Amino acid sequence: MPAPKSTPSLSVTYAQKGNTVRSNELGMRPMQERVYQKRGEQFLLIKSPPASGKSRALMFVALDKLHNQGLKQAIIVVPEKSIGASFANEPLSKFGFWADWTVEPNRNLCNAPGEDGGKVNALQSFLESEDKVLVCTHATFRFAVDKSGVEAFDGRLIAIDEFHHVSANPDNKLGAHLADLISRDKTHVVAMTGSYFRGDAEAVLHPEDEAKFDTVTYTYYEQLSGYEHLKHLDIGYYFYSENYTDEIIKVLNPEEKTILHIPNVNSRESTKQKLKEVEHIIEELGEWLGADPDTGFQLVKTPSGRVLKIADLVDDTPGQQAKIQASLRSPEIKTNRDYVDIIIALGMAQEGFDWIWCEHALTVGYRSSLTQIVQIIGRATRDAPGKTRARFTNLIAEPDATAETVTEAVNDTLKAIAASLLMEQVLAPRFEFTPKRTSSVPMEGYDYGEEGYQPEHNNVGFNEETGRIQMEINGLAEPKSPEAQRICQEDLNEVITSFVQDKQSIERGMFDEELVPEELTQVRMGKIVKERFPDLDDEDQEAVRQHAVAALNVIQQAKQTVSENGIGAANTALIQGVRRFAMDERELSIDLIDRINPFSEAYAILAKTMSEERLKQVAAVIAAKRINLTLEEARDLATRALRFKQEKGRLPSLTAADPWEKRMAEGIAFLQRKAKETQNG
Repeated sequence: MPAPKSTPSLSVTYAQKGNTVRSNELGMRPMQERVYQKRGEQFLLIKSPPASGKSRALMFVALDKLHNQGLKQAIIVVPEKSIGASFANEPLSKFGFWADWTVEPNRNLCNAPGEDGGKVNALQSFLESEDKVLVCTHATFRFAVDKSGVEAFDGRLIAIDEFHHVSANPDNKLGAHLADLISRDKTHVVAMTGSYFRGDAEAVLHPEDEAKFDTVTYTYYEQLSGYEHLKHLDIGYYFYSENYTDEIIKVLNPEEKTILHIPNVNSRESTKQKLKEVEHIIEELGEWLGADPDTGFQLVKTPSGRVLKIADLVDDTPGQQAKIQASLRSPEIKTNRDYVDIIIALGMAQEGFDWIWCEHALTVGYRSSLTQIVQIIGRATRDAPGKTRARFTNLIAEPDATAETVTEAVNDTLKAIAASLLMEQVLAPRFEFTPKRTSSVPMEGYDYGEEGYQPEHNNVGFNEETGRIQMEINGLAEPKSPEAQRICQEDLNEVITSFVQDKQSIERGMFDEELVPEELTQVRMGKIVKERFPDLDDEDQEAVRQHAVAALNVIQQAKQTVSENGIGAANTALIQGVRRFAMDERELSIDLIDRINPFSEAYAILAKTMSEERLKQVAAVIAAKRINLTLEEARDLATRALRFKQEKGRLPSLTAADPWEKRMAEGIAFLQRKAKETQNG
């Protein structure tokens, strides 16, 4: 049986500065201190990775709102009961804060027996009481608002954990209730999430509502660079043939603390017999010795003689499942590295599940939601003594052009690549793009390398404190309106998410040999920006487009430069790669960046993994459904052609040597033909 083929899509090394785990005189870590500085805001959105301390940040803010800002009560809303434990009592004064966080036992409804209907009554009685804090699930809160109306929550703080569950879709009841609360303007809202974008590409908030929120962003780069122990994070997708259970042992290392998510029973990777899949995996690991009577964990003796403790969350036998879940909530899991070795789950052990020792998040089958992927990766990115490296592996069935499911298989492969591209953005330092001018000067706090700032060149600076890269680009459009500036500073990943999920873009970018890159970077990305931000004027839409393309392509080029030039695995490798890319170009302009295919590096990685024959088969599947030009694309090309005329004083030519100029001319010709056809009936 051939081993699964490794696609080394991403490996990041961080600085181990240790500041993430250090606290100030009030007992706050850096992210919490940043949030506390915004405690006076009525609407506050916290975007911060798993394990960064969002729960405690909320406690600090809520206590200030209750004691110093005149709010009556605080209601913390979580997606599932298990996450309610994150908001249990905390002796904050022990670490320097001026108050403790206290939740009366009967006010943590996540611990209460019964269904949500009965808990709605408990929430109503809380609103009429003198108690200050209540914790409940999203469902309980939705039912309570249905019953009492939003006005019942006037003068209170509503804190929504795992905010990505909210959606502006009218069918999302929590989103509708939130919109009503914001419109009424008599409550305070704190929203928290480690993955703000939604895998289904639906907006979390309407733009007019989102504009009311003050945002605190703490990046993965800041979080992981500040750890004491964890230094390396690897992300890869692996292809296999036949059944995954026969090959998983070649990816699953029993020496690593692992959370294994087996595929959904409805996915093509599943054998449709989830219990047999788990049994087979256990057999592959070694000799089964039975179950521990105290914890319910399966005991398996490996060929080396080591006894593994495996928590099986797939077997949903009521009594057994309850025992295992209770064992995984034991305080010992946080202090004893050897308490459990492998956790096998289907839909559990994802968001909010805290196992700091996890070194490997292994997922079988593509997860359609990018949010879910980020949450799963977050299970492995906790800092823990002795844990220097963590990894996420997505095990995917290799596309087989002879199978009926070939189209689905190809789509899953492209989605996995899209997820990898997005994670590169999530894990990298944030960019501060600025136009290069003769008057440009160095930005305070940025290191411009050994030779310092050079006025005659495009400079790249790095601020180690904030984890930001400042990069000068000739011809870059600047966002003018506050909203466009906010998008360029905060939400480029939202734009990039939509772009890499755009099926036509990734298919053409990877497999269309006749592609002119500007068709993606200008036309497709431009279309996505217009659809996401219709209220921006044309100039601001173009500025957002340029910044998004720059963020995506600069990281791709830096990664390629690191690989080709053998730049080491130091935590500065990406910065060196960005600098080398900027230096290698005589003039780093937005036009040059637009001429880079954003998917070329991803294709190069895929080509190392798949055989030439299989790659051709995949390309053929995609080519079979390709269409040359749509009316909408022709209109976009014609719009770009008008800009070309404004700059050059002439329209693009069909005989031009430059492929992008020729493509714009083809767009005009297409519209002219359509107009004649309409006239001729």
